[in-house]
Amino acid sequence: MLRILFVDDEPFILQGLSVLIDWEKEGFEIAGTAANGLEAIRFLKNNEVDLILADIRMPAMSGLELLEKLRTEGISDAYFIILSGYSDFEYARKALQYGCMDYILKPVRKTELIAALDKVKAESSLTLRKKEEEALQEKAYFARNLIAIICGKYDQMNLEYVTAKMRTDGGIRYIDIEIDDRNEEGSEYEPPKTEEEKRKLQRYLYQSCLDFLGEDGWHCIFDVSSNERDYDIGLIYCDYMAQEAGMNEQDYLDSFLGSIQEAIKHPVVMFVGNRVEHISGLSESYRTANIARSFQNFHVDGMNQCISWYEEQERTEGRSLLFKASLDDLARAVEQNDKERIPGLVDHLYDEINQNAMDAKLVSLNIDYLLFQLVHLAQAQDPNVNQEEILEFISGSAFDSGTMRGSRMHLKRFAEEYADYLSQIRGKTIRGGVLGEVEQYIREHYSENLTLKELGQNYYINSAYLGQLFRKTYGVSFKDYLNNYRIEMAASFLLHTDMKNYEIMEKVGYHDLDYFINKFIAAKGCTPARFRKKCRE
Repeated sequence: MLRILFVDDEPFILQGLSVLIDWEKEGFEIAGTAANGLEAIRFLKNNEVDLILADIRMPAMSGLELLEKLRTEGISDAYFIILSGYSDFEYARKALQYGCMDYILKPVRKTELIAALDKVKAESSLTLRKKEEEALQEKAYFARNLIAIICGKYDQMNLEYVTAKMRTDGGIRYIDIEIDDRNEEGSEYEPPKTEEEKRKLQRYLYQSCLDFLGEDGWHCIFDVSSNERDYDIGLIYCDYMAQEAGMNEQDYLDSFLGSIQEAIKHPVVMFVGNRVEHISGLSESYRTANIARSFQNFHVDGMNQCISWYEEQERTEGRSLLFKASLDDLARAVEQNDKERIPGLVDHLYDEINQNAMDAKLVSLNIDYLLFQLVHLAQAQDPNVNQEEILEFISGSAFDSGTMRGSRMHLKRFAEEYADYLSQIRGKTIRGGVLGEVEQYIREHYSENLTLKELGQNYYINSAYLGQLFRKTYGVSFKDYLNNYRIEMAASFLLHTDMKNYEIMEKVGYHDLDYFINKFIAAKGCTPARFRKKCRE
């Protein structure tokens, strides 16, 4: 509903205008009235309106003087329509000079007024769309700069742009926020199953984070991970947030978590990275948040916390926390792909754990140590292996449904699959033609819900290793490669067809129009509509 202000020194004119048409039906709300330009200015300094309907001749300040003052002093950018009893071109010329929308002669006719209002509504809709496009572009550009810092690939320009948009007082942490899809027994919540359901819930989660943060909304970023399985929200937490709320860090995050869970009516998990002193060190906090996320798969009963903090390993005086010998033996068996010894070594490790009656936190500590060893093994085989992708393999491809998190059977299965993974890295078993076949398959099936796991199964390739090959060969992740190809096809459809945005979105494999437009802006620097217009001019 657009707000309108009537300005006229004749009371019966004001009364007549208010009943001349059904303003609500036409999409307008009468915000107020004023007897002259000075009264109008006083009103506008405390109230916002979208349209001003003003007589051209009034005492104290005329309609033209009011229009000139509003524009030159920046008091209001509301649309302006002049009412006049004089058919004088000079009046009309001056009115147009200051951006008057229309010039209507008295007595005002209903049809003429409605036609002028239709012009205002059309112009208002166009302006709103432009502002929304500009906001989307600004948000997408900001996200690109912030993600560059998160990934550790940034320069001074990235830092300056980001710090101009968001406060970074005190210490900083990266916090990964996601829907809790563990579907634990007895839970009243059904986790989303399809990509569309996950994306929709992710958008609700993002909006609820923005609502909680208010003016600090720039600290929240949508879809940080390059892993197509992840539907994440990134939070750049700064010390001042808890301090200004009069809370400690834990209480603030508990409050944050409770608020967003209540808003979306679904469990949420947070993975908190290490604290760093400056935003330039954000990539380290992001890395440790990812490790905290990966470790959740190994947490035994009682350790499935809603907020998981990454902490450095600790050693309690007088007590051995790590069964280092057993863990190192298991890591060597994995490195050597010795599947005959792996099951027995896992059993031996769990026997030691049970004999010492270790609590859940210390069990987790032993598993964490093993994971660190396995990450280093992969990097020793190939220094170019991306650590994040190794962690994605650990947290994702090794864990199918039906295995109990933290159980010895789970660890046996994971250790054997990781042994195969290391073997592929060593042997370079991917034939040169296979990657080309995968690329061709993507070009033929890009509109489908493609995943690395599915492609790995189709071509008998470990999915994590296939992802690393994509990054090495094409310089981007599989997810980015697929997105880039989809956007290029979308651009082609925009140039060569008259299809609507939603039709193109579906044709290239997206299911959310806002997400599609954001991806297009990030790749092409403008919206699909502007891209089509620019290329056809």
